[in-house]
Amino acid sequence: MRLHEYQAKALLAAHGIATPPGVVVTQEREIDAALRKLAVARCVVKAQIHAGARGKAGGVRVLAADEVAAYAQGLLGTRLATPQTTADGLPVDSLLIETPVAAAAELYLACVVDRSAGARVLLAGQEGGMGVEEGAKPVAHVIDTVRGFSPYQGRALGRAIGLSGRAVAAFGDVVAALVALAGRLDAMLIEINPLMLREDGSFVAGDAKIEIDDNALFRQPALEALRDARQGDAKDEEARARGLQYIALDGDIGCLVNGAGLAMATMDLIAQAGGRPANFLDVGGGTTAHKVAEALTLLARDARVKVVLVNIFGGIVRCDLIAEGLLLAASGFGRPLPIVVRLVGTREAEGRQALADGGLLGDVTQSLEQAATLAVRRAQAS
Repeated sequence: MRLHEYQAKALLAAHGIATPPGVVVTQEREIDAALRKLAVARCVVKAQIHAGARGKAGGVRVLAADEVAAYAQGLLGTRLATPQTTADGLPVDSLLIETPVAAAAELYLACVVDRSAGARVLLAGQEGGMGVEEGAKPVAHVIDTVRGFSPYQGRALGRAIGLSGRAVAAFGDVVAALVALAGRLDAMLIEINPLMLREDGSFVAGDAKIEIDDNALFRQPALEALRDARQGDAKDEEARARGLQYIALDGDIGCLVNGAGLAMATMDLIAQAGGRPANFLDVGGGTTAHKVAEALTLLARDARVKVVLVNIFGGIVRCDLIAEGLLLAASGFGRPLPIVVRLVGTREAEGRQALADGGLLGDVTQSLEQAATLAVRRAQAS
């Protein structure tokens, strides 16, 4: 789960990392009050969306105070497309208006979960801001999962990117706070870019990005409350609300599978047969007929989906309950949608018979390879 910049900065500030004075506005009538509160001649105005490269898309501007209102009014309520979004962009429902920071240098700092290392990794770079991707490769430090992080490691990281004097100690403090915060939040990523170095050797977080591990949200209710559903894919949000593990892809063959490993294998076989999966969807090992119906309805509402491949291995779940859910949903599609079904396991014969009795259009098979091939053929023929 991603947080907005202003939410991320509030968390950083609460844990000892300095951020610029700023005010969040969600309506035009709040702009004047925000400007009066900041009381500065110039302001930084930032569109709050869950995507980077906002500056390149015109979503971040440094303006004179008397220019802010017109710019903000033209941005609030619109959609902003950046190189990291689709062409439709994301809705701009809030703006962060901040006091500019005079920086002697702009650095890069992040703490990220690295699956290959099996640990959190610190990344620090001499160059931050919009040009970070074109700059020198960041210096990496793997945090030992047994010994943990020690403050001297943060100072050593600062020296490794060319810091000296009082800036080394200040940088070490920022790194230590960042590592501690990552652990408390169950964060997959905390990124400060740029981390602004001021003339006095202190640091300010110019921008911030935080991504929380979705699997840990059950123990982070305060963070869950910060979720902005409008920034996500509508189908992803609906699936999450219904307890479905769903990820939208760019193909045309919908996948409804029980079990994440089986879902991955299903997508691989579709690709091997020359097709492209439209999604990853795991209904879970203990699913119900109602949840299957909701999952199939979700796929049917995706106009890109030309055929649905249902792949069920009935261990805990019964195949006849799966069939019940498929029949429940198929009656309300509102459009012809071929369904290829592979049912294997507990009460599979009863499940196949129920599909036949219900007149469900499609192909029913026991072979996953055959099911994938049939689904690809159906999609290509549509």
